[in-house]
Amino acid sequence: MSERHATDTDEPIRVMVVDDHPMWRDAVARDLDAAGFEVVATAGDGPQAVRRATATTPHVLVLDLNLPGMPGVQVCKELVGSHPGLRVLVLSASGEHADVLEAVKSGATGYLLKSASTEELTDAVRRTAAGDPVFTPGLAGLVLGEYRRLASEPAPAAPDDPGAPRLTERETEVLRLVAKGLSYKQIAERLVISHRTVQNHVQNTLGKLQLHNRVELVRYAIERGLDDA
Repeated sequence: MSERHATDTDEPIRVMVVDDHPMWRDAVARDLDAAGFEVVATAGDGPQAVRRATATTPHVLVLDLNLPGMPGVQVCKELVGSHPGLRVLVLSASGEHADVLEAVKSGATGYLLKSASTEELTDAVRRTAAGDPVFTPGLAGLVLGEYRRLASEPAPAAPDDPGAPRLTERETEVLRLVAKGLSYKQIAERLVISHRTVQNHVQNTLGKLQLHNRVELVRYAIERGLDDA
């Protein structure tokens, strides 16, 4: 049975695999197909990835960073910027902190090392499609630390004027838990609401605040001290 997209119970999760090594790329695509995902395309270089992702509109892009023609982070930045509904799971051989942070800043939802098992990969793709941040153990703390560092830097003017959109009490509550580093599933369990309701609150909050992704949302929350509330 096909995996279902988190926002549409009738539609399988559409996945695209981008890697410059044909054997690895094909193996990952086969594993995901066998797990019930709909692999809509593969690509072996950056420009090809951008073209094919634009044409096939996958829900999740499984992306290597080291690509010919265009770096993976640039592919991520371009596609997330032009397709806000796309989620990117980086699958890389590099566990270097600089690579992880650059990927997250470019809009990646998660980061998994290539040493991960097939089960870990399929679970990561499923969770990425649902909007959860997925990181190889040990990297999540690094990313949260970077969120905090970013929050100490000057940011674009925030909508604090009297006419700015106001968050509901529940949206603020969800935002506070996002800033603490909780996954959407953990937030749903803590607030005793559904995973989809958490997603809806986050999407509404992003829209109201005119932010584009979870990185910007966490930065916004930490700047206002919500992670310590």
